[in-house]
Formats: sequence, structure tokens, C-alpha cells
Amino acid sequence: MHKLVRLRSVTTALAALAVFATAACGSDTDTASSPASTTSAAAAAKPTIVLVHGSFSDSSSWDSVAGKLRAQGYQVVQPDNPLRGPSSDAAAVTAAIANVTGPVVLVGHSYGGAVISNMHRPDVKSAVFIAGFAPVKGEPVQALSDPEKYPGSKIGTALQVKPAETGPPEVTLAPDKYGEVFAQDVSPEVASTLAARQKPTSAAAQAEPSGDPSWASLPTWYLISTEDQTLPPASQRFQADRVKAKITEVKSSHASPVSHPDEVVATITAAAR
Repeated sequence: MHKLVRLRSVTTALAALAVFATAACGSDTDTASSPASTTSAAAAAKPTIVLVHGSFSDSSSWDSVAGKLRAQGYQVVQPDNPLRGPSSDAAAVTAAIANVTGPVVLVGHSYGGAVISNMHRPDVKSAVFIAGFAPVKGEPVQALSDPEKYPGSKIGTALQVKPAETGPPEVTLAPDKYGEVFAQDVSPEVASTLAARQKPTSAAAQAEPSGDPSWASLPTWYLISTEDQTLPPASQRFQADRVKAKITEVKSSHASPVSHPDEVVATITAAAR
């Protein structure tokens, strides 16, 4: 089972360090073609992977995926997603990665997909949706989980709504229902940890109309969770087809970054090539 570590607001790692040998005095060796130089150039060419979590989660839900990506030489950022609404959340995540240079792959899980759909950076190489929302302009997230259109979600049985100190109420998942609804393919212990770490989502976030979608001008990938009890697979397939994504499927709960990190990594690295 995948070990979770403490929450990171933003974590980065260098893709690789290459040691360049200094040519001996008078040597005709071309250092540009040396193995060390070639390794460094390959590492430098890798895009930075930005992993954006969704509702009922936090940035630590990406830890297994991030570790595997770093082992392959990628720089990875796991920004905190405020979960207030697609527009302001996109602005917050964009600010969090302001110091990232070079090409970027945006990856959104669940509601995080709506956030990356509202992020516009000229250096974005591709967008990846992991059981994620990919709204069109003017469309709220809640329209893509309409139970009349896309039956099968159990999310309504587990929602807890609590008043916020300011603004709209906030929503979480009941800890005793978390595993059944969100992560039925992890151990009870892992589900309990995920439930304890989940961040509250503003109730207004689900109803906020989305802006112009960045995915409209980007190569996109979509990993569908076929056993999803949160966002029905039918909705995921509809969205994946609509964005003209390269589609793969995994027999997973909604929490595929935790329960199936290898499949998630494979989708991300395909988008990063």
C-alpha cells in the first residue's frame, strides 16, 4: 500500500544533476557529445510536472506519483489548491508556480481538472486529466456530475456541509463514508488518513461558471477511473471525448493517484514526451 507523507504546500525537485568533466589541456574531446553532457541535456529538456489536487483531498495525495516522477528525472511541483472556485484557484496555483521556468505539464485530479482548465501560461506543453473535470466556458463543475445525466455517484451520501467563518459554507466528506465513496480500493487505514487530510471545499466552487478552457489549444490526455463512485465514468468519457484527449482507462476508484500511481505516472509521462 502506498505510504503517504506530510502535506506539502509546494514541493520541487531538480530533475537531474550532471557532472561535467573538464577536458584535459590540449584535448580534442568535444564535451557537447560526452555522456555527462548528453545526460544533462536530456534532463534539462524534461518539462516540469505540476500536480493539482481536487476536492476532498490535499497535495499529499500526489506523493506516490510525485516520487515516481522524480525518480525518472522530472521536476515536480505539488501546489496547494485553495478549493474556493476555478478562477481564483487557477490564479493561486499560477502564482505558486511563478518561478518555474521552461515547459510545463499541467495535471489535474478531480476538481483540479477545472483549475488547470482555467490556467493560461504560454509555456504549457500539455494538459492531463486524472478522473478530472474539464468544463467548457460558462459551465460549472456541478453540471458535469448531474446525477440525472450521469447516474452512479455515491458522493451525495457522504457530503458534510458546515458554515464557514466568512463566505459560503464548506463541504467535506464524512470520514466514515470516505473509503466507500472516494477510495474503495485502498486499505481502511489509508482511507482514514486521506479523510483526515482532506481540505474543505467552498460550496460555491461547484457552481462557479468556468472561463475559457486552456485545454482547447493544448494536447490533452485523460485517464478514466472505471470503478469511480465519485465522478461517474460516463461523465469522464464524455469529457475526455469532448476535449479530444488521448484516453486510457484504469480499474480504479476516484483516488487513482493513491491506489494506482503507476498508471497515473504512465499517462503523465506520455503527455510529457
